[in-house]
Amino acid sequence: MTTEVSEEPRITTQNGKYPKSIPSIIGNEACERFSFYGMRNILTDFLIGYLLLDLVEKDRAGAAKEVFHIFVMGVYFFPLLGGWISDRFLGKYRTIFWLSLLYCVGHGCLAVFEGNKTGFYAGLFLIALGSGGIKPCVSSFVGDQFDQSNKHLARVVFEAFYWVINFGSFFASQLMPRALKHWGPAIAFGIPGILMFLATLIFWMGRKEYVVVPPSPADPHSFGSIAWTALKKGRGVGRALAVLGALGFIGSFFLVPTLGFVASFCLALVVFLVLAGPGVVLSLEAARGAHPDEDVEGVRSVMKVLVVFALVTPFWSLFDQKASTWIIQGKAMVLPGWSILETASQMQAVNPLLVMLLIPFNNAVLYPLLRKLGVNPTQLRRMTAGIAIAGVSWIVIGVLQRWIDAGEKVSILWQLLPYTILTVGEVLVSTTGLEFAYSQAPAKMKGTLMSFWSLSVTVGGLWVLLVNAGMKNERFTSAISETTGLSTTAFQMFFFAGFAFVFALAFGAYAMRYKSVEHYRKA
Repeated sequence: MTTEVSEEPRITTQNGKYPKSIPSIIGNEACERFSFYGMRNILTDFLIGYLLLDLVEKDRAGAAKEVFHIFVMGVYFFPLLGGWISDRFLGKYRTIFWLSLLYCVGHGCLAVFEGNKTGFYAGLFLIALGSGGIKPCVSSFVGDQFDQSNKHLARVVFEAFYWVINFGSFFASQLMPRALKHWGPAIAFGIPGILMFLATLIFWMGRKEYVVVPPSPADPHSFGSIAWTALKKGRGVGRALAVLGALGFIGSFFLVPTLGFVASFCLALVVFLVLAGPGVVLSLEAARGAHPDEDVEGVRSVMKVLVVFALVTPFWSLFDQKASTWIIQGKAMVLPGWSILETASQMQAVNPLLVMLLIPFNNAVLYPLLRKLGVNPTQLRRMTAGIAIAGVSWIVIGVLQRWIDAGEKVSILWQLLPYTILTVGEVLVSTTGLEFAYSQAPAKMKGTLMSFWSLSVTVGGLWVLLVNAGMKNERFTSAISETTGLSTTAFQMFFFAGFAFVFALAFGAYAMRYKSVEHYRKA
């Protein structure tokens, strides 16, 4: 089959209507998300119950949690690579198609190498590369289908896009844990592989309907070029921060023996961005003359958006642990005999089910009501509230952990409450963040900026690994027990709640000063 598309951009005026390409994109996303969440939601159980049996029993849960979060960090790190390939070489369509094929191969490895760590981890790597690589391309590909004549419909489609993600996730969360329990890993991982192949096929079949924006040509005034010029020509504090960022990047690798390579590399990247980013902003004026003023200002606007992305990272550290920490807690709880639950992993189905209900409820009831009351639920206000609400869910999960630590038999149905609260926060942060990231990106930087949105999830995983590394220090854990009377697990839960509240305050303060812009292509 051919994947050739015209080298000329197929950009048409939509005349205020929904693009014809949207059904193919959404159908692809539904199948792809089923495949991803199908394997993701059984990964922790599989690692504990099958692949890590060579470890002593008390170490399996912790090791499974680390493998899970390293995998998730990879999924949300590779958008940097996918966005760069898309923007500079292949364009969004070809990048999505070819990385989807690697994605299919990765699923095949999971099914075939269920008892082989090397083969299984290779499969996880390919899935992280495929899923992560297409992530910024798919979201921005949706945005490319709109122009000024129908941009008002983009919000609805982005929310439908997120709704269908959760449609696939709901059925995957219900069915795949059952498949693992009754049919074993080969079939449980094979079914998501079949769905990923179907997703790729649906995407290819819609190729004639897509608006295809070609990759940007080599640009001497790209984001990276302007930032590099600013740092080279800058002086004073800006130059000093850049040097400190480079030294911090190198220095972070000395932590490899303690944190491992993945966590150390991500920490190095964070240190560099935190220091060199402000250095670029302070030195931008030095880039004028070498680069057009419009592009220099574009870099300034992108740097402001990156601050938003940085402040949202704690939300992801809380959200992704529902598939690791919360499952491990659920395995210590009681499954009601009358319920449809067979494993703790199935509790994750609550999240996508509520998302499907909350998105239309928010649009039809909550947001109109708030506007009538004189409160404008802007994107950044919604995201601020979402981070804080996620923190509340972790207070509840921490209380449940205290009951378990006290020896009480706790029904897993109690987890319905924190799942519900966390999902409310997710809808406010994640659905809003997709649209926000696309709308704030200048045209030639959309793929890159969407990649940084995904990178915020990787940094969220980094916070989890850093906290877990701290919990391995026996002196520290003993001090926690003596000072607070909490178990290590309960302490971590309350810590992450407080972490979210602090960053929600910082996010809200920054949001009050941020001025939103719109970057949709002209009709």
